[in-house]
Amino acid sequence: MSASQGHPQRWLILGVICLAQLTVLLDNTVLNVAIPSLTRELHAATSDIQWMINAYSLVQSGLLLTAGSAADRYGRKKMLIAGLALFGIGSLAAGLAGSTGRLIAARAGMGVGGALLLTTTLAVAMQIFTPEEQPKAIGIWSAVAALGFAAGPLIGGFVLNHYWWGAIFLINIPVAVLALVAVAALPESKSPRGDRPDLLGALLSTIGMASLVFAIISGPHHGWTSARVLGTAAVAVVVLGVFAWWESRVGEPMLDLRLFRDRRFTGAVAGAVLITFGMGGALFLLTQHLQFVLGYGPLEAGLRTAPLALTVVLLNFTGLSAKWSGRLGTPLSVALGMLLMSSGLVAIAVASGGYAGLLLGLVLIGAGCAVANPAMAHAVMSAIPPENAGVGAGVNGTLAEFGNGLGVAVLGAVLSSSVASGESLSAGLGAGQLVGAVAVLLGGFVAAGLLRRAERKVAQELG
Repeated sequence: MSASQGHPQRWLILGVICLAQLTVLLDNTVLNVAIPSLTRELHAATSDIQWMINAYSLVQSGLLLTAGSAADRYGRKKMLIAGLALFGIGSLAAGLAGSTGRLIAARAGMGVGGALLLTTTLAVAMQIFTPEEQPKAIGIWSAVAALGFAAGPLIGGFVLNHYWWGAIFLINIPVAVLALVAVAALPESKSPRGDRPDLLGALLSTIGMASLVFAIISGPHHGWTSARVLGTAAVAVVVLGVFAWWESRVGEPMLDLRLFRDRRFTGAVAGAVLITFGMGGALFLLTQHLQFVLGYGPLEAGLRTAPLALTVVLLNFTGLSAKWSGRLGTPLSVALGMLLMSSGLVAIAVASGGYAGLLLGLVLIGAGCAVANPAMAHAVMSAIPPENAGVGAGVNGTLAEFGNGLGVAVLGAVLSSSVASGESLSAGLGAGQLVGAVAVLLGGFVAAGLLRRAERKVAQELG
C-alpha cells in the first residue's frame, strides 16, 4: 500500500466498518423501545430492565481504553475481527435469549465486541487514508456515529412493529458477517514498540471507568447522595487515581499521560466531553418533551428527531463540513460548530408549543455537530503518534461515553429540581436545554482557545 495514495479499497473498507460501527452504536439506544415487550414476554422486573440496558454500555465504556491498547499492541486487524465475531455471537445469543439473565449476559458480551469495534474502526480509518483524505473520512465516521446515536429508537420501533423483540439483535448478524469478509483484505498494523501488555493498567482503567459510568447511570434512579452512587463514585476516583499514578511510572504504559501536556489534545478532549454532554442531555430531554408535552408516541418522537441525524449525514457525506473545516481551520471549526449547537439548544428551549421551533433547533444542532465533531476527532487522533491510534480512538470513545452519561445525569437533575420547585414540566425541560446550551458554548470557547494556542506554539517552533 502506497503511503501517498492510501489503501486501494479504502472507501469500500470505510463503508463496511462504518456499517459495523452503526450497529454497535444503535445497540446503545435500540433496547429502550423494547422495554414493554421484554417486560411482558420475559416477565422482566424493573431492575432486570435496567441491567439489560446498562450491561452493554457499562462493559463497553469500561473496556474502551483497554481495547484500544490491545489493538495497538497485537494488531488492529486482529482486534477488529475479534470484535466483529464477539458482537455477532453476542447478538445471536441476545436474540435467542429465553430469560432475563441470559439476555443480560449476552448484552455484556456484545459490549466487549462493541469496545473492540469502536476503537479499531477509527484507528483503521486513520491507517488506510492519506493525511489529505483523513478529514473527509473522519467526517463520514462521525456522521455514522451521529446517525447511530439518533436512529436507535426509530429503527427499534420499526422492527418491533413488524417482528418480535429478538429481531432487534438478529439484524446485527448479517452486518457482522459482511464486515468480516471485507476486513479480510485489510493490511495488519500495530505499534512497533512490541506487544508486552500493561495488565495492571488495563485492569485499573476497566474498573475505574466502569465504576464511574455506573455511578452516573445510577444517580437519577437512586439519588446522588445514596450509598450506591457515592460508593461507586469513590471507587472510581481512587482506582482512576491509582491508574494515573501507575501509567506515569510503568515502562510501556497503555495511556501515555504526557499526551495531556499537548494543548491540541487537551483542547479536543475538553470539547469532546462538553459537546457530548450537551448533546446527550439535550436529546434525553427532547424525547421527553416530544412525548410528554407534545403528546407523540415513541415511534413518532423518533421520526421527529430524525432531522438532526439527517443534517449531520448530509453535511458530512457530501464533504461540505470537511471543506468548511479545511478553510476555517480546526479552532474556528470547533468554535463555529459548538456555537451552532448552542443556538439550536436555545431554539428548542424557547420553542412555544409547536414543532417548528424544535425543527429549527434540530437542524442547527445537526449542522454544529457535523462541523465540530470531525474536527475534534481529527485533533485527538492527530495529536497521538500513529502507533498509538487504537488508544487514541479509545480515549475519544471514552470521552463520548462519559460526556453523554454526565449530560443525561446533570440535565436530568436540572429537570427534576425545576419540577420539584413548582415549575411545569415544559419549563423544566427548557431550563435543562438552556444549561446544556451554556455548557456547549463554554466548551466551544475553551476547546477553540486551547487548539489555537497549540497551533501558534507549533508555528513558533517551526518558524
